[in-house]
Amino acid sequence: MISDQSIQKLIDSKTKPIGALGDLESIAFQICQIQNTLSPTLNQPHILVFSADHGLADSGVSAYPKAVTAQMVLNFINGGAAINVFCAQHDLELKVIDIGVDFDFDASAPIEHRKVALGTKNSTTNQAMSCAELEKCQQHAAELVNEAHAKGCNIIGFGEMGIGNTSAATLIQHYLLDVPLEECIGRGTGLDDKGLEHKLAILKQVSSHHSELSGVDNIVRAVGGFEIAAISHAMIEASKKNMIVLVDGFIASAAALCASKKHLDCRHNMLFCHASHEHGHRQLLEALDAKPLLDLNMRLGEGSGCALAYPLVLSAINFVNQMASFESADISNKN
Repeated sequence: MISDQSIQKLIDSKTKPIGALGDLESIAFQICQIQNTLSPTLNQPHILVFSADHGLADSGVSAYPKAVTAQMVLNFINGGAAINVFCAQHDLELKVIDIGVDFDFDASAPIEHRKVALGTKNSTTNQAMSCAELEKCQQHAAELVNEAHAKGCNIIGFGEMGIGNTSAATLIQHYLLDVPLEECIGRGTGLDDKGLEHKLAILKQVSSHHSELSGVDNIVRAVGGFEIAAISHAMIEASKKNMIVLVDGFIASAAALCASKKHLDCRHNMLFCHASHEHGHRQLLEALDAKPLLDLNMRLGEGSGCALAYPLVLSAINFVNQMASFESADISNKN
């Protein structure tokens, strides 16, 4: 077992003042801990984008119609989305998963066909999903992580696509952190003031209908989304396999909160990639004791923050592996 002292000694021995590489040193330290090594590696990086529809979108909580979920999946297939561009730029393997889109994709479409149902039910009057549906999300998530791991992947990020999913994430945050909806609701896909007021009214209706909720699975079943359920379980499975978990923005952080509430140890494997411009994300990051790598005022989703942060993570391990030490470079160290 590599000791924390050995890791810190390795980092401090590099030809720089102690702490001069700032947060890169913290990232390197964490990865060395996760991999239990003084020679960390990043192998076969993957980003999995889970896509699903939300019955709650029928209540007008988004600036876009529900049909956009399927249209964006087709855009992923055609290579036209931001996540396609960034994954290609940084040589990341991208997998797009239909976990519950309200659309029948052609069987030959180059996506993972893992549809649980044609979207969740509207949580204003129903449970969003059944116990069986939640279990299917978790089963698919575990299988996909296992497949990536079998290919040699040791670093994995998760993205999402689903009109209405900022509402589901907000409700999960509301229940798990016991905070008022007003403190965590955001504009999502770009709601104006009137749209935001309507969204808040709908979410309060959901909260009133599900007034007594406790336990992560119960909360996710009542108000969550298939993609959030899948990402949460995928994070747990990845951490069990000692993989580095890249956490994207607001929705992915809500999934990370679910995962860490169920399996505390998985938090140690998480690197939080960026601070979303979505209103409630700062509170989620604080609850997770997370310091994001980037702050670019983004609120896109798709795993875009994971793809953009990956080069920083790579730089962190490269300086550990390739940078000279004071001894090897024959440079005088601090007295």
